[in-house]
Order: sequence, then structure tokens, then C-alpha cells
Amino acid sequence: MAPSKPTQLIDRFGRVVNYLRVSITDRCDFRCVYCMAEDMVFLPRKQILSLEEIRFICEAFAELGVSKIRITGGEPLVRKGALGLLQDLSRIAGLNELVLTSNGSQLADMADDLKAAGVKRINISLDTLDPDKFKALTRTGDLAQVLKGINKAKDAGFGRIKLNAVILKNRNHLEVGDLVQFAVEHGIDISFIEEMPLGAVDNHHRGDAYYPSDLIRQDLQQRFALEAIADSTGGPSAYYRIDGGNSRVGFISPHSANFCASCNRVRLTAEGRLLLCLGNEHSVDLKQVVRDHPGDKQALKAAIIAAMLIKPEKHEFNIHEQPVILRHMNATGG
Repeated sequence: MAPSKPTQLIDRFGRVVNYLRVSITDRCDFRCVYCMAEDMVFLPRKQILSLEEIRFICEAFAELGVSKIRITGGEPLVRKGALGLLQDLSRIAGLNELVLTSNGSQLADMADDLKAAGVKRINISLDTLDPDKFKALTRTGDLAQVLKGINKAKDAGFGRIKLNAVILKNRNHLEVGDLVQFAVEHGIDISFIEEMPLGAVDNHHRGDAYYPSDLIRQDLQQRFALEAIADSTGGPSAYYRIDGGNSRVGFISPHSANFCASCNRVRLTAEGRLLLCLGNEHSVDLKQVVRDHPGDKQALKAAIIAAMLIKPEKHEFNIHEQPVILRHMNATGG
């Protein structure tokens, strides 16, 4: 009797992989200082996966037990055809959640269409409520446009909208209370993220700018009552509830509270690399697989299953050293 085919992706450490993050473009209309260099060189169009290839790969992952797909970039909504792709992905059998991470720049115009396309939840990057600081951190962004997009997303009726804020010492660390207050007033969640050392940046020294999650919690506790809760959205956030409200505050702490033991995710980069760990280069070229074997889903599934054997146990980030990982966050899929 032939061996049964796996219905789950399980790595060599016994972790079940049921969450796929897909970067559909490395391009972005912002140039955030922690994400990319000011003068980025983006991938030629021919080097990135086509929308049809992305859909085909996502179907294979769903058939292997992945129940949640997050679409990222760069800024995913700047890619032509993104909305149609989201519509197609939302119809994949077995997929429970199709979610999106965005910088918010396009949401004022697209929120209703995204909801209609089947996107369940949206994470929106928001590092500051100060227009001048916002411009400095994003280099090109307009805070008013992003705030308009957040309001539009609320009006469109998405499930729990969440803000993501990367906190840098002496840049925006004094604003964590105001950001939480904004989230509470708008009935949305927020996660604070320790900067990840991906790619060389020239705007700041990451070791000097490092502001750990425990200091953020201490700052917040001077203003809010935080209650630890067991909620999970399938990602790495450890959540707290704000006393007297529905908003949750999450902490993503790759340095101060390593979360690798519970890692349930892999990433597909815009150029088709299946990245097994955010902080390592272990990967498989799925673009080559789908182009060498067009339409052959079994060959694709075999490559995905085999990739689980090289998923590392943990990342080795060191915020105080030059990055070992040279790819920037926009090339990784946030």
C-alpha cells in the first residue's frame, strides 16, 4: 500500500506549519527607515512570480493544511492586479483566513473592495501620530492619508483591525502611550515590534535604537492597566487587554522574548523563494519548481514537503551587530 500523503506540514522539530505569508511585490510607495534603504533597487518584473503562479502555489499550500494566508509586500496594494488575486485566493478550499498587511496608503480608495474580495482582517503600519515624524520615518508617507485609510477600513467592517508599530529609541519610543490611546479610541488592536536586523540601513544604528518590549510595557503601565491574555491571531504577538476596553496590545519580541519554539509559519518572497525562517537564509526556489514543472501540483507539493526538513530551529538575530541577513524587510515579506 502506498504511504498516505500528508495533510499537514510538520518540520523536524514537530512544529505544524499552517500559516503562509506571501509577498506579492518588493515595491512600496514608502521608504521606511527600518525596512529599506532610501535608494532601493527593486526586482525586475520578470524575476517576480506572476499572479497565476502565486495563486497556484497558495492552492498547493492549502491542500497541505495551511489554513491562513497573509498577503504582504513591500506594499501589496501597489501591485497591479492585487485585488483580483485576493478575490481568487479567498475562494481556495480549506483556507479559513485571508488577511492583509498594508502601510495604509491605498486603503482610503480600496477598503470596500478588499472587504468584498474576501479579506478578513487588515494589519496597518503606524509608527507615529506626528506628521513630521511620520514623514521622517517613512521618507515619503503622508500621515493624513493613512489615517483616512484606517477610518475607511473601520467603516468597511473588517474584523479586528490591528496597527503595527516598530519602536525605535529616541525616534518614537515616547509615543507608545499615544498610539495605544489612539487604538482604544478607535476600537482596534495594536502590536509593538522590536526592530529586526534585516538588510543594512544607513539612517540609524540598530543597537542604539533598540527599545525592548519590556520597556514599552513599563511605559504603558504608567498610563494603562494591562491584563495578560491568551488570545492569539496565529502570529508571534503576546497579547494584553487594556482594562475597561476591547482593544488588545501585542508585543512581537524577536530579541527579548524569542518565539521560535511555536513558529507555525513560512514565507514566500516576491521572487518565489520559500523562506523557512525570517532570520535565516534556509530556502527553496519554488519559482523554479513551478516553471520547470508547469501545472504539476504534485511536484510543487513534494518540494514544499521536502522544505520542512530544512526549517531551522530558531533565528540568531543580534541587534548589536551588522546584519548577517542582507535582504531588506521589503524583499522578505513583512
